[in-house]
Amino acid sequence: MSLYSFYRISKPSAAKVEPDKVEDRYRSLRNRTFWGVTAAYSLYYVCRMSLNVVKQPLIDEGVLSAGELGIIGSAFFFVYAVGKFMNGFIADYCNIRRFMATGLFVSSLINLILGAVGVLNDAFSMSTSLIFILFAVLWGANGWMQSMGSPPGVICLSRWFPKSKRGTYYSIFSSTPYVGEFLSFIITGLIVGALGWKAGFIVAAVAGLIGSLIILLLVSDTPESKGLPSVQVLSRETVSKEDTMPTKELQKYVLKHPGIWVIAISSAFIYITKYAIAGWGVLFLQKARGFSLEDATQIIAFSAAFGIVGTVLAGWLSDKVFRSDRVKPAVLSGIISTSSLFLFLFVGGGFVLNIFYVSLFSLAVGVLYCIVAGLMAVDIVPRKATGAALGVVGISSYAAAGLQDITSGYLIQGFMKVVDGVDVYDFGPVSWFWVIASLISFVLPVLNWKKMKEK
Repeated sequence: MSLYSFYRISKPSAAKVEPDKVEDRYRSLRNRTFWGVTAAYSLYYVCRMSLNVVKQPLIDEGVLSAGELGIIGSAFFFVYAVGKFMNGFIADYCNIRRFMATGLFVSSLINLILGAVGVLNDAFSMSTSLIFILFAVLWGANGWMQSMGSPPGVICLSRWFPKSKRGTYYSIFSSTPYVGEFLSFIITGLIVGALGWKAGFIVAAVAGLIGSLIILLLVSDTPESKGLPSVQVLSRETVSKEDTMPTKELQKYVLKHPGIWVIAISSAFIYITKYAIAGWGVLFLQKARGFSLEDATQIIAFSAAFGIVGTVLAGWLSDKVFRSDRVKPAVLSGIISTSSLFLFLFVGGGFVLNIFYVSLFSLAVGVLYCIVAGLMAVDIVPRKATGAALGVVGISSYAAAGLQDITSGYLIQGFMKVVDGVDVYDFGPVSWFWVIASLISFVLPVLNWKKMKEK
């Protein structure tokens, strides 16, 4: 079997499900597939967030500097951006089960290798330059593997769910990054605090291997491959002209749609703020607010937990409360996220108050991310080109996240001073960078939404 044959979308099964069993079989496989990709994608994020948890131990041990960690983080995001774009287009043609499982399995191996690099460094005292190069190359490769996670998950919604249910289920799926972040900051943070940074990568690898098995055991590629009719037939949806067009032509349409590029730019600014807190929040709390590693990771973990609530809430708010109006929840969540981010960065406070700030921020960003980067994009593109739309939004978002990591790393390092032998950090410049990005993230799509829908 060739590589192309192995990964191509499944052919319709010759054996058909009996008519009286179609509905039950469809619901069973649909639910298993959805929860399989949802659980697995949360574990994708455990393999992605491991570096963010171990930044301070790496700096404290003199293994890597903040600037080097910024470059390593950006290597991930830049490769991820290209991978998200390319894999979004490729995944439209692929078996989502095999495609998604492959990415997570290899990502697990990369985390395992990074843990092994730490063990070798303890044994043989490797040069910091070699460690930097190894981390940059391996973490960049991890970016490609991670880009194989989201497209199959979103395509799963297009293949298995009617449009009437897609908003609610998309919001649930979109909460999985926050589940992964929560698991990383709580479980990985505790393990790193007890056993050191190497153990953080190893536990992430184990989580990824579990996720790979979940995909293989639960996920099905298409209803047709299981002897069922298509989702349009099952849900009695009208087959549009777009549904009969070749996927390639629809992907070209997506690339030419100006609304997708507005969403892509807006999503880029969302990702700047989202990954600023996820990537540098622990360091900020340690150096600017004086929290311990354990307390800092717990505060950011609350951020992830409320991100789950916000993302799940987004579908309900948009579909039920605002009756599919995407603008009103975007404005509301944008104002709340920007205000709470400002309070977190400039007002300060104790443990509980910081939990409140980051929780409110993440809840609002969860809503905003789901509305702008998800539902707005899905509203204006054909079903068969969902992966392509995701690719366009993804390359912009993660390129911005990569630039954020470099910019933030060097702004933090550049405004650091040594006073009486102690490193003193000034987070003012980088904080304004994050707040302004947050403001742009919701103003841009709101001002352009009417024009975007008319195209």
